[in-house]
Amino acid sequence: MTAVDASAFDLIPEDDRGAAVLCVHGLTGTPYEIRPIAEVLASRGFRARGPLLPGHGTRVEELMETTWQQWFESIQGEYERLRADSDQVFVAGISLGGLLSLELAAHNEVEGLLAIGTPLSLRAPIPQLVGVVKHVFKMLEKTRGSDIQDPEARERHPGYKHMPLAGVHELVRLQRRVRQDLPSIHAPALIAHGRLDKTAAPKDATRIFEALGSEDKELLYLERSGHVVPVDRDGPELAGRAADFFDYLTQSGS
Repeated sequence: MTAVDASAFDLIPEDDRGAAVLCVHGLTGTPYEIRPIAEVLASRGFRARGPLLPGHGTRVEELMETTWQQWFESIQGEYERLRADSDQVFVAGISLGGLLSLELAAHNEVEGLLAIGTPLSLRAPIPQLVGVVKHVFKMLEKTRGSDIQDPEARERHPGYKHMPLAGVHELVRLQRRVRQDLPSIHAPALIAHGRLDKTAAPKDATRIFEALGSEDKELLYLERSGHVVPVDRDGPELAGRAADFFDYLTQSGS
């Protein structure tokens, strides 16, 4: 299997237009899963930065000790560094990264956001029981791999092979905050979701779209993809739509 680059990235184009996109990966994942979008954005003149979230890229045991506040603080810091160097700052996130992107937009003047495969809630009884069960069963093995329809992309996808239940509990806590904050988000938004997603319910995209306080918003379903759309069958379509959306916002001065 060909090795993939799962490291953090900071793509700065030669024809930098003064606009940057903070690209945020998902729970147990790596920046690799959102990099295809970043590369298209960089080709359009956007700086695209993809950090590695705390607890990721090392050992899954470290993720078990990481809180949602630590994830958010790291993204807040990345946003502030980009803001210091850029005229406009956008944010794009997948799954947990989508939740963090929404929470960032609730507390900062981002010029636009892209949320992909964002789980607004988990199926019962997970939210009700995970806080107790995590003390008994520390983690679960991902026996089927990542939720990707393309088998070759699924085979090469990097990330932890186990899901720590403590991490799931932190995600549930973050979901509660985001659900409360959605009406206060007014940044232009593109909400995208794979129609075949078995990890985050596709209907969550509609729930997010309807609850957002944004006037300028778009809902996009990708018909051939699972949860990790950027590396799945509809990845090129999503990357193109994302670049068009952010390009439109830079031209409109949002």
